[in-house]
Amino acid sequence: MPRTVYLNGDWLPETEAKVSIFDRGFLFADAIYEVTAVIGGRLIDYYGHAARLQRSMAELGISCPLEPEALLVIHQEIVRRNDLREGLIYLQISRGVADRDFAYPTGVDPTLVLFTQSKPVLENPRVATGITIALLPDQRWARRDIKTVQLLPASMAKIEAVRRGADDAWLVENGFITEGSEATAHIVTRDGTLVTRGLSSALLHGITRASLLDIAHSEGIPVEERAFTPDEAKAAAEAFISSATNFVLPVTRIDDTPVGDGRAGPISRQLRERYLEIRLADAI
Repeated sequence: MPRTVYLNGDWLPETEAKVSIFDRGFLFADAIYEVTAVIGGRLIDYYGHAARLQRSMAELGISCPLEPEALLVIHQEIVRRNDLREGLIYLQISRGVADRDFAYPTGVDPTLVLFTQSKPVLENPRVATGITIALLPDQRWARRDIKTVQLLPASMAKIEAVRRGADDAWLVENGFITEGSEATAHIVTRDGTLVTRGLSSALLHGITRASLLDIAHSEGIPVEERAFTPDEAKAAAEAFISSATNFVLPVTRIDDTPVGDGRAGPISRQLRERYLEIRLADAI
């Protein structure tokens, strides 16, 4: 059965949903997006994603056609219409439809799209095995704190990592790791300190990242928000990524170097378990 998608106020079969070729998301990647996980038919960490969406829109001067309360209703309704038990909701807002011009148009309505993807996010076999990482140069634009659809450099890095036999890439700039191709990068030092890069325009302000830091503080895990080098990552006791649909995934090898003992570490497992426990309890 085709999915039901949301497009500018209409509920449509996915085969009937169309966006203009003059949409600025298509012509200029002039659009932002968010991804919210769904488990048991409920939204995980929704309010964090909603807040980041508002921030991204403000940074680019894009207005949302719906108030925050109405946007939540749309998220819940698309789950219901697609009988989504586990997976994700993808939301994208572009500046809208206008004749091609580098200058932002005025007086146009934004294009708002939501669709679902059914996939197992809770029982991920890579939680046990961990993932492998290739280190690659960060070739993205300078405003990575805005969650735009300009994802081609990240996609190219992901493909290059796979070509090298790894599962994903961590991106390196000026001698420091920024983040993964589609996730936040973290390490745990030999003395048990969780290290993750501080927030700036160099990386996306991860919603799962913020939740994990809160959990780490409450669990008595020392935290340092600072940049770390590839050598530090390779010498770490543990490493892991965090994202909206992966939650926490251990990293067991970086390039040709095993991380720790080459297996998922106890702190990454602890953080994943506590994150899911807390977020499932307050899911909406």
